[in-house]
Amino acid sequence: MRVTEEELKQLIINKLHKAGLQESHAETAADVLVFADQRGIHSHGAMRVEYYAERIAKGGINTNPDFRFEKTGPCSAVFHADGGNGHTAAKLAMDEAIKMAKENGVAIVGVRDMSHSGAISYFTEQATQVDLIGLTVCQSDPMAVPFGGAEPYYGTNPIAFAAPSSEDGKSMTLDMATTVQAWGKILHARSKHESIPDTWAVNGNGEPTTDPFDVKALLPISGPKGYGLMMMVDVLSGVLLGLPFGNKVSSMYDNLAEYRKLGLLHIVINPEFFGGISGFKKDISQSMDDLNNIKPATGFSKVLYPGQNNDIVIEEYKNNGIEIVDDVLEYLRSDVIHNNQYDNKDPFAK
Repeated sequence: MRVTEEELKQLIINKLHKAGLQESHAETAADVLVFADQRGIHSHGAMRVEYYAERIAKGGINTNPDFRFEKTGPCSAVFHADGGNGHTAAKLAMDEAIKMAKENGVAIVGVRDMSHSGAISYFTEQATQVDLIGLTVCQSDPMAVPFGGAEPYYGTNPIAFAAPSSEDGKSMTLDMATTVQAWGKILHARSKHESIPDTWAVNGNGEPTTDPFDVKALLPISGPKGYGLMMMVDVLSGVLLGLPFGNKVSSMYDNLAEYRKLGLLHIVINPEFFGGISGFKKDISQSMDDLNNIKPATGFSKVLYPGQNNDIVIEEYKNNGIEIVDDVLEYLRSDVIHNNQYDNKDPFAK
């Protein structure tokens, strides 16, 4: 079914607030979730709301956190999230990183002890909106086999990057898991009862599978290269901040009454301190045009610059409404807070 941006956002706010999240935090979470659905990243959109609602209702997200910003140097800081809503903590931490980068050229801000924060490109685009470059990495559940391994150690450990252009509202962006696909993509395939490519994941025997219900671990992108990127993200957003790392990171479904204590790192760069913002944005726009003008390979109509597919989906949804799986929209419109289906669940369970 399709729904307007305004209705979807209000439905999410209502559900999370009813579960116990304070309204301002629910509004931020809704912003991030709708941001994902608007771009076709449904794995990090409204389909996550029931999970959040159950964890909130059971006390696994601090609904009255003592957020604290600790500046540790001219260009460095730690944002203490106190078990609070990850979307809110990550957004507020990026706000502070932006201030520091505007003043000093560069900012590195870590977020400690937060809950799940959704599609992290939302936060890098906060930076581009004020003519800065944003890079964000964060921890996630240990669900991916290391290269050569037969059991999970690292998470999907995503990386997001965004650089502003001189074209109004457009940026060069990247938002990727270090696995071939994010776990949410498997969940989305399950919700639509669709098969998956055999390069995404493995079954209990470590063999490639096309059945999303048979998945027992995800695969790193490009074998050892993706494995190395997983390590890098784990070090920057976990070890660096003194948080649990590797397979010690809490599962999304471990005891929903406990805080997850996840980590995230924002790096913000001010182009004005380097080659100048005007020339930088002009060159990014030129790069976007150059890529669009590259001769397309057989089977392709056009080369898209990184992030351009998001712009295309956003425009389509503006005209026709955001597509949401029927079951998810029915849940959002219902009076049910949650159906008690996530607590202590095997993350790979059917």
